[in-house]
Amino acid sequence: MQHLEEKIAHLIRTVDELSDVVAAQQTEIDVLTRRVQMLMRREAERESDGGGGVVLGDERPPHY
Repeated sequence: MQHLEEKIAHLIRTVDELSDVVAAQQTEIDVLTRRVQMLMRREAERESDGGGGVVLGDERPPHY
Protein backbone atom coordinates (compact mmCIF):
# COMPACT_ATOMS: atom_id res chain seq x y z
CA MET A 1 0.00 0.00 0.00
CA GLN A 2 2.81 2.40 0.85
CA HIS A 3 4.38 1.74 -2.56
CA LEU A 4 1.15 2.84 -4.27
CA GLU A 5 0.94 5.96 -2.14
CA GLU A 6 4.52 6.88 -3.08
CA LYS A 7 3.76 6.35 -6.76
CA ILE A 8 0.63 8.49 -6.53
CA ALA A 9 2.54 11.27 -4.75
CA HIS A 10 5.22 11.17 -7.44
CA LEU A 11 2.60 11.28 -10.21
CA ILE A 12 0.79 14.18 -8.55
CA ARG A 13 4.06 16.13 -8.30
CA THR A 14 4.86 15.37 -11.94
CA VAL A 15 1.41 16.50 -13.07
CA ASP A 16 1.78 19.74 -11.08
CA GLU A 17 5.19 20.41 -12.64
CA LEU A 18 3.86 19.72 -16.12
CA SER A 19 0.91 21.99 -15.47
CA ASP A 20 3.30 24.81 -14.53
CA VAL A 21 5.29 24.23 -17.71
CA VAL A 22 2.16 24.28 -19.86
CA ALA A 23 0.97 27.49 -18.19
CA ALA A 24 4.34 29.17 -18.82
CA GLN A 25 4.30 28.03 -22.44
CA GLN A 26 0.79 29.39 -22.92
CA THR A 27 1.88 32.75 -21.53
CA GLU A 28 4.80 32.83 -23.95
CA ILE A 29 2.55 31.80 -26.86
CA ASP A 30 0.15 34.63 -25.98
CA VAL A 31 3.00 37.19 -25.94
CA LEU A 32 4.39 35.93 -29.24
CA THR A 33 0.92 35.93 -30.83
CA ARG A 34 0.40 39.57 -29.81
CA ARG A 35 3.82 40.48 -31.25
CA VAL A 36 3.08 38.76 -34.55
CA GLN A 37 -0.28 40.52 -34.78
CA MET A 38 1.42 43.86 -34.08
CA LEU A 39 4.02 43.19 -36.78
CA MET A 40 1.32 42.15 -39.26
CA ARG A 41 -0.61 45.38 -38.57
CA ARG A 42 2.57 47.43 -38.89
CA GLU A 43 3.46 45.78 -42.20
CA ALA A 44 -0.08 46.24 -43.53
CA GLU A 45 0.06 49.94 -42.62
CA ARG A 46 3.44 50.29 -44.29
CA GLU A 47 2.18 48.59 -47.46
CA SER A 48 -0.93 50.77 -47.55
CA ASP A 49 1.23 53.89 -47.18
CA GLY A 50 3.23 52.81 -50.21
CA GLY A 51 6.49 52.85 -48.30
CA GLY A 52 6.91 49.10 -48.29
CA GLY A 53 8.98 48.86 -51.43
CA VAL A 54 11.22 45.85 -51.43
CA VAL A 55 14.20 45.83 -53.75
CA LEU A 56 14.54 42.46 -55.39
CA GLY A 57 17.94 41.08 -56.36
CA ASP A 58 17.27 41.32 -60.10
CA GLU A 59 15.87 44.86 -60.06
CA ARG A 60 18.09 47.84 -60.72
CA PRO A 61 18.08 50.59 -58.12
CA PRO A 62 16.30 53.81 -59.20
CA HIS A 63 19.55 55.75 -59.68
CA TYR A 64 20.68 53.61 -62.68
